Amino acid sequence: MKALEIAASKAKAGERLNLEDALALYEQANLLDLGAWARAAKERSSGKEVYYNVNRHVNLSNVCTAGCPLCAFSCKQGDKRGFLLSQEDVLDLVARAVAEAPDLSEVHMVSSLHPDQPFSYYLEIVRAVKTKWPQLHIKAFTPVEIWHFAKLTGLSFREVLRQLQEAGLDSLPGGGAEILDDSVRRRICPDKANSAEWIEIIRTAHQMNIPTNATMLYGHVETPEQRLRHLLTLRDIQDETGGFQAFVSFPFHPANTGFAQLQRASAWEDLKMIALARLVLDNVEHIKSFWMMLTMPVAQLSLAFGVDDMDGTVMEEKIIHAAGSTTRKGITKEELCGIIRETGYVPVERDTFYHPCNGRNEHE
Repeated sequence: MKALEIAASKAKAGERLNLEDALALYEQANLLDLGAWARAAKERSSGKEVYYNVNRHVNLSNVCTAGCPLCAFSCKQGDKRGFLLSQEDVLDLVARAVAEAPDLSEVHMVSSLHPDQPFSYYLEIVRAVKTKWPQLHIKAFTPVEIWHFAKLTGLSFREVLRQLQEAGLDSLPGGGAEILDDSVRRRICPDKANSAEWIEIIRTAHQMNIPTNATMLYGHVETPEQRLRHLLTLRDIQDETGGFQAFVSFPFHPANTGFAQLQRASAWEDLKMIALARLVLDNVEHIKSFWMMLTMPVAQLSLAFGVDDMDGTVMEEKIIHAAGSTTRKGITKEELCGIIRETGYVPVERDTFYHPCNGRNEHE
């Protein structure tokens, strides 16, 4: 009980937690207490404001060399489910998104580890989108994809990032972190970047003034301690670089994966991990609730557990839905604002850097 008392005192006061503290809170703390401490930490940072943006997801392909057991989205070359967007396809998707939402501020572009597409394919798509819509922020390619591009070309991670940045890349989404523990990664994603490589790519991006998100995928084969060590690793990186804009936790959806026998984590677990992320990641300003994976009711409730960002309108999403998610593939700005207001918080439309759009809050 002593460990919990110490950890609770630190959490309530907003003091830095160590691994022992975090474990005591995970194993023994009351969920509503965790929520209260996390909510207080959020409000010390951003008051009553909750952010969202108008964004469009684009998945370039699902043909992948990795074949990760955790993935329901990807398939091998020659599979009839496979698809690959051309540059014209991408430009058409973005043009339609801009027409539907003239205030679109971000294109979120990720792909698979395609066996045949050269690095130039990705560079040209980024360059074409940025040339046609220079006002759009391009958030594209996880560190795992950067690792793949380096393998394809023989270039260093830094040079791959430099060429993408020159083409118009603005930030990285930060996916593919899963759990930064190689004993876990060998079971869930053995044929993609390891922990050290993911960390090196993130550090390099931050050194080049390319901001990223930080992520975690939980609820598969990892232990609670491995989750918490993952959070502490992210905190250490942020202490060093300051390059993480937001943290996003993803509950694992097991349907149609190599772990289909597992049960999806409960809403209770989702809220506990969100609150702990807010408390442990004391140097990451924004904690994001990705409603696509959590479901909107849990995402709305997460605003009472430390979340200050409801992501965005998304418009279309494929990866999570391939794993059995039954959430909608997009939402209107008006609906998202209503969901935030219902909680007593103030919706603020943001750009990718968390600047209020048009210099004003949504409620003004």
